[in-house]
Amino acid sequence: MELLTVNAGRPEAVDYTDAAGGVTGIDKQPVDGPVRVTDPGPKGTGGSGVAGDAVCDLRHHGGSDQAVYAVAREDLDAWERSLGRPLANGAFGENLTTAGLDVSGARIGERWRIGADLVLEVTSGRIPCRTFAGHLGEKRWVKRFTEAAAPGAYLRVIEPGEIRAGDPVEIVHRPDHDITVRMQFLAVTVRRDLLPELLTARDALHPETLRTALKYVAAQAPGE
Repeated sequence: MELLTVNAGRPEAVDYTDAAGGVTGIDKQPVDGPVRVTDPGPKGTGGSGVAGDAVCDLRHHGGSDQAVYAVAREDLDAWERSLGRPLANGAFGENLTTAGLDVSGARIGERWRIGADLVLEVTSGRIPCRTFAGHLGEKRWVKRFTEAAAPGAYLRVIEPGEIRAGDPVEIVHRPDHDITVRMQFLAVTVRRDLLPELLTARDALHPETLRTALKYVAAQAPGE
């Protein structure tokens, strides 16, 4: 398993985002040399965990539980075949493009060591938005991406470190539950009935997912 590229984006004014100022950092490009990855701080104030990477809409992106976004090159290759067009590393706005790693099949709470020092923990899948659709320029993109259920993974930083293209990726911890990124994504999008099952991964869930699951379970309780 390998890190193919580390990708970062700069603020760019576009006409397809509702972020303040109409600016987005979704157009991420591979970075040469080492890149420092750290915990950016709470959502709403903290941006990307990847040094030099811009997160322009702090309402929905960035923060400790979405510090880094990873996508498997294999998934990009599948989308290339489906869309009939090339997709470079970083095309989905991901910080990390990997090879040999089932990113969407990773378990919530799974931990990866990348390079010598960095340890990341899987928290959730990426929810498609208007900015993502505008960036790709594909019709019905939000629906198509959701139906594919291969969202890639958001990760939190457990141990900060420096990484670069070509670094090995090692799974250093795999929880004993079976709650994957794909399942979490489906539960919060089109399969709400799966929400109670997510509580098996309770401590590792993205806080927003945990609140959603708890609210759903409470609403289903007798007498509610």
